[in-house]
Amino acid sequence: METVSDQKDIEERVVAVLQTVYDPEVPVNIHEMGLIYAVDVDPLGAVTVSMTLTAPNCPAAQSLPAEVEEKVGSVEGVMGVHVEIVWEPPWDPSCMSDAAKLQLGML
Repeated sequence: METVSDQKDIEERVVAVLQTVYDPEVPVNIHEMGLIYAVDVDPLGAVTVSMTLTAPNCPAAQSLPAEVEEKVGSVEGVMGVHVEIVWEPPWDPSCMSDAAKLQLGML
């Protein structure tokens, strides 16, 4: 059984891999874009990623969750992945990190 420390390590590795996933229309990773609402790691190493998209009709609605599932599943210690698409709260540009806003010329 994993310890809380192990769970935290897995969570940090998952966040790092999420920073390698990009929305194809925006040159900013989905973590900095604010599309990741939560990463939960259970004691057995199963990971649930709660994420949203910039809009319900987002062209990447199929590809982004699949890429998240694939990349998170490749993280050492992850024993399973569930990607949950949520629409509440709705995403808007205020969800972006300052780094993302700076990169997009919004600061």
